[in-house]
Amino acid sequence: MSRTRTYRCLSCLDEVVTRAFDTSHLSRTCPTCGSFERFANQTVVDRFEALEASPPAELDWERLERREKLLVAERLARTEKTLADFDVTDAADAVAAE
Repeated sequence: MSRTRTYRCLSCLDEVVTRAFDTSHLSRTCPTCGSFERFANQTVVDRFEALEASPPAELDWERLERREKLLVAERLARTEKTLADFDVTDAADAVAAE
């Protein structure tokens, strides 16, 4: 029996789908909010929510836009990256992974 993964709509965070494969996200129309949106792997959503609840001191978390925060959460949850690999730049007001 294969293990299933859970994915949540990033627009409404209400709709959940399960799949028998592991990827960072799916793109599909959400039956709850009607948007064509990414459904993020639950591990990414969990990491995002943990970072929101306790913003990292090493990163200017509040300056980041939601999509940038999700990108950081995805890299932390699904790669070998750590918070030390990210930097908020003044010029573009964006987050970058080294």
